[in-house]
Amino acid sequence: MPIVVNSNTTATIASFNLSHANDSLRKSLARLSSGKRIVSPADDAGGMAVAYKLNSKLIRTEAVRQNVQNGVSYLQVQDGALSTLAEIVSRMSELRTMANDVTKNTQDIENYSKEFIELQRQVSQIRYEKFNGISLFSDSRTAALVNPPDLRPQLSKDSAVDDMGRTYQTFSRQLLTTADGVHSEGHVSLNVINMQHMLSLGGIDTRFISATHANHIANLHNDNTVTGNSDGLGERGFINLGNVSGKNSDDFTGNRVSVGNAVYTADGFLKSIMFVSMGSFTDIIQRVADSRSENGAEQSRLNMVGNLLMQNQTNLEAAHGRIMDADVALESSRFARQNVLVQSSAAMVAQANQLTNVALQLLG
Repeated sequence: MPIVVNSNTTATIASFNLSHANDSLRKSLARLSSGKRIVSPADDAGGMAVAYKLNSKLIRTEAVRQNVQNGVSYLQVQDGALSTLAEIVSRMSELRTMANDVTKNTQDIENYSKEFIELQRQVSQIRYEKFNGISLFSDSRTAALVNPPDLRPQLSKDSAVDDMGRTYQTFSRQLLTTADGVHSEGHVSLNVINMQHMLSLGGIDTRFISATHANHIANLHNDNTVTGNSDGLGERGFINLGNVSGKNSDDFTGNRVSVGNAVYTADGFLKSIMFVSMGSFTDIIQRVADSRSENGAEQSRLNMVGNLLMQNQTNLEAAHGRIMDADVALESSRFARQNVLVQSSAAMVAQANQLTNVALQLLG
C-alpha cells in the first residue's frame, strides 16, 4: 500500500467503528437507565405498536376491575338494606302473632299497631336508599329523567312471573366486565329490586290485606295514574293508595271516595296490624329471602369476574413486559462490550492518525 499524505483510509475506518461503538454504547445506557428494551420506535417499530395496544388494554382491564369492585360494594349496601328489611318484616309478623292472642284486648292490639305503623314508615323509606346517588331499589314505573338528560347507562327493564303467577317488572343495571366494553363479550346484570312487587308499594296485593278490607281497597285501585303522581305510584305507605289523607281522598280517577279512619293513618299507612293476614307476612319474607339470595349470587359471580380480571391483568402485564422490558443481565454484558470497543476504537483512531507521519520522515 502506498504511503500518502492527503488521505488516511485507516483512520476513516477506525473513526466509523468508533461512531458505531459509541451509538451502541448510548443505546445500552438508555436501556439500562430506563429499564426498557424499546426506547424509541426505531428500536422495534412492530414491537412498539403491539406493546402500546397491550398497555392500553392493561389499563382498561384495571379500570374494569375497579368497576367490578364498586359493583360488589353496591350489592353489599343493597344486601344491608335487605337485611334490615327482613328484620322489620319479621318483627311485623311477630307483632301480628302476639296480636292474635285471645287474652289481648283492644287497647293491647292498638299498642302493637303503633309499632306496626312506625315500621311501615321505615320500610317505605328504605326504598329510597342509594349508593353514590344510584338507587338500590325501584318501583314498577320509574319515570326517565329528561331534563337535564341522564347520561348514565339506563335501567334495563323486563317482566317476570313469580311463584304465585303474578307478572311484575324487573330492573337491572348492566355492568360490563371486559376491557373492550362489548356487552355480548361479558356483562353482569345487577338487580335493582322492585320494591313495589316485594312489598306491594303503590299496588294492591289482596293477600296482604285481610279479606274484610280486600274488596274495599281493590275498588279504590286503578293501575294507571295516581292523582298528583305522574309515575302511577303512591309516594307513601307500606301498601299505599296515593294521596290518602284522613277520612276522604281523591281516588285514581279524581273522584272523592270514603277511605275511613279505621283503615289508614293520615299519611296513608295501615292503621291496625289486624288488617294484615299472617300469610302476607310469610309471603313477603319469602320474597325478601329470594332477593337476598339473588344478591348473594350476583356478589359471588362478581368475585369470580374479579379473579378472572386479575389473571388477565397479570398475563397482559407479562406479555407487555416481554416486549418492552430490557433484559438487564444481557444489556449489562452488551454495555461492557461496547464500552471496551469505544475505548479501543478511540485509541486506534489516534494511532491511525499518526500513520501519515511516516511521510514526514521520508521528506526529512
